[in-house]
Amino acid sequence: MTSKNEIESLIYLLDDPDPQVQLGVKRRFEELGENAVPLLDQFKSESVHDIERDTINEIIYNITVGTLMEEFSDLVQVGVDESRQLEKAIFLLSRFGNPTIRTEEYSRKLDQLAKQIGPEIAYTPSMKEKMHILLNYVFRELRFRGDSKDYHNPDNAFLDRVIDRRKGLPIMLSLIVIFIARRLNLPFYGVNMPIHFMLMFKTHDREILIDPFDGGTIVSYDQCHYFLKKNGIKPRPDHLQKGDELEILARCIRNLVNSYEKSNQLKKVKDLRDLLSLIELKG
Repeated sequence: MTSKNEIESLIYLLDDPDPQVQLGVKRRFEELGENAVPLLDQFKSESVHDIERDTINEIIYNITVGTLMEEFSDLVQVGVDESRQLEKAIFLLSRFGNPTIRTEEYSRKLDQLAKQIGPEIAYTPSMKEKMHILLNYVFRELRFRGDSKDYHNPDNAFLDRVIDRRKGLPIMLSLIVIFIARRLNLPFYGVNMPIHFMLMFKTHDREILIDPFDGGTIVSYDQCHYFLKKNGIKPRPDHLQKGDELEILARCIRNLVNSYEKSNQLKKVKDLRDLLSLIELKG
């Protein structure tokens, strides 16, 4: 049986300058497999050093990534074609950054956020006013915002970290709104506009575009067309249409690939590209 002392000794030996010692340690972790994960997670939570925590997280990742890939493949095969399934997939994706994350806890956090604003939205008859109440709640009261200073940080592309830090990429800020809105039966959707992901509030008689990176500001189609042209892209009607869930999931993965490429974490880049190929085959 694996002991905490053995885990501690193995982690200590990772700093040994002898490559053979390091190789032996890695092989031992492979032998222990997922049985070692609870103790590794405990040791990580007790560590006070960032480098040590990162090392343990990498070990856990290498142990668990095979199972994670299988779970993701199974989910994609079942289908990701509505908001509830997309949320499950996005939280599963969070385990690529934090393999031992308890995703159900973050799902409950979204439940609680929806519960807090739910009564105010329920007692408001106007759909447009409901829209404004939710946007004000997310971007003003909760202070979710774009991270323009460290845009490509992977933390901005993992839903659990965005919930904790209250900042992230446009697509992740949009998903916060979409997932809370699903719990409140409000028609918010994602728009896969090139370069800059957008939100849409869509009723039977109107479509309203919203910029999640600018505090939930309402924008016009002309403004979006101008933005695309300014960035060398010829606007097409499909650029500003409601995106399907599988396309949104693929874009989340591409963002992570981009972030990890910039930090030269090539193992995760490869694994994420494998995930992306699963989605492309399904599409």
